[in-house]
Amino acid sequence: MRLPPIVPADLTPVQKTLYDDMCAGIAQGFNTFATERPDGALIGPWNASLHHPAVGKASWELTKAVNAIGVLPTNVREIAILVVAGHYQAAFQIYAHVAASERAGMLPARLLALTANARPSDLTTDEAVAFEVAYALCQGGPLPEPTWQRAVETFGELGASQLIYLVGVYSFVSMTLNGFDVPVPQAV
Repeated sequence: MRLPPIVPADLTPVQKTLYDDMCAGIAQGFNTFATERPDGALIGPWNASLHHPAVGKASWELTKAVNAIGVLPTNVREIAILVVAGHYQAAFQIYAHVAASERAGMLPARLLALTANARPSDLTTDEAVAFEVAYALCQGGPLPEPTWQRAVETFGELGASQLIYLVGVYSFVSMTLNGFDVPVPQAV
């Protein structure tokens, strides 16, 4: 880990404002896995955000904006996020979104395949489209037109757009986690 966790008492006023906003958001949707230490210091991508609050605030606002689109169901979102996490081998992101996906009812074999960037055989139609979009975008280059069209047919233009933004946000999160060598939390 390249950035030590910051306990709340050591936060600057700018960091504290961001910390409070992130904690409120975490409480609403990220409470399926560890996000903070017992001393209140945030872990995962949130710690990096606090170290660099101008970037952290911008990335947090983007994350909230993409989530606010609200078209994609949880299973579809998690499929895309796990494909991105697997592509970048972002350990904390894999840890966090395997936990979220397990809570949503995904089985271990499916999770293993997704984080290995292998297409599970049991995907529903909308999950398969999410896999195709995320996988194609992670390979680089423009999203193929037939893949875009399937996404629009499945989720509408707004949902297809949310899927693309989601892949972008979680690619950034993966790079942040890997660049700062963010570990999976140790069991207590």
